[in-house]
Amino acid sequence: MPSIEPSTVAASYARAVLSAAPDAGGAPDAAAGRPGPAGPGAWASPLDRLPFAEVRALWDAVIGVGGASRRGGDPYAGLRVGDAIMPGSLHVLGHVVLTCASLAEAAEAAVRYHPLVSQAGTVTAHRGDRTTRIRYRPTVDPATMHPQQVEAVLTGMVRAARWIAGDGWAPLSVSFAHARTGSAEPYARVLGCAVAFDAPENAVTVGNRDLDRPRAPYDPELGALHRDYADRLLRELSTSVPLAERVRTWLDQAPLDGAGPADAGRDVHLSPRTLRRALQQEGTSWRALLDEARHRRARRLLETTDLPLDRMAPLVGLSGATALVRAFTRWEGVTPGTYRRANQAPRR
Repeated sequence: MPSIEPSTVAASYARAVLSAAPDAGGAPDAAAGRPGPAGPGAWASPLDRLPFAEVRALWDAVIGVGGASRRGGDPYAGLRVGDAIMPGSLHVLGHVVLTCASLAEAAEAAVRYHPLVSQAGTVTAHRGDRTTRIRYRPTVDPATMHPQQVEAVLTGMVRAARWIAGDGWAPLSVSFAHARTGSAEPYARVLGCAVAFDAPENAVTVGNRDLDRPRAPYDPELGALHRDYADRLLRELSTSVPLAERVRTWLDQAPLDGAGPADAGRDVHLSPRTLRRALQQEGTSWRALLDEARHRRARRLLETTDLPLDRMAPLVGLSGATALVRAFTRWEGVTPGTYRRANQAPRR
């Protein structure tokens, strides 16, 4: 079984992204690193995964940007990819959605089984008195993710809901945390609702009455079979890499000011208590892994930025410059200033 990291993406989803390229024959093969699409039979297993860096390069080709540039290209590529998503693109999650009795069940399935599609972000549902917000939060560094990738995820949620609610269905609203770069018209046309940008979160908002309305046809026995299979895949996915390594990777991508075992546990489907116990069995602890993550991030910031220590401390999850100096001296045996002078690459 291949090694799996929390930032990987299911190859079946990457294939759907590739199919949306204006010229799929010229897009890079993310599985093999060669020009042209993957051949027949490639990426057949639901556990075939692609590193996020390869998926990002694939998106570069689909959007039409190259090299280190993150600007330009097709601003609507995410809308196009998300609206073209088919059940097979999401593998077993797509088939689970098709057998859901309601949009509420489909939302629950998205929350539970999204890791089978991508571990570059998390899906959560927050139900209020009248509406439910289905939120998407990238777990990779936002600077490494195109806005179009986030738009593809939320648009794909709307498209998946229409598989069971009908093509005329639309949510109450959709919001994106990033700025809009193109015209507003395509978003309103594809999503069919009010769309906000520069919002506090990436979310699809649905009325609870619509969410709970029974949908037909509904086959509970077939749905149970799909869920049993999806649960088995989740177990295989979660045990293929030691828990400590998955938590380390999660911490490297998470905001460290306030990160706790409950946050990491949601990503690996473990309660905080179970996560702590499992880490202890692997010979480590949450506190030790958090300390290691702060150390790694402090070194990286000192090596690559000129941030003053008081601005760096919150990024490392520490209370201030004094706490950072104390911790870094314990880690390295030298002060942050001494380490920066010895290790920072010269600026051109």
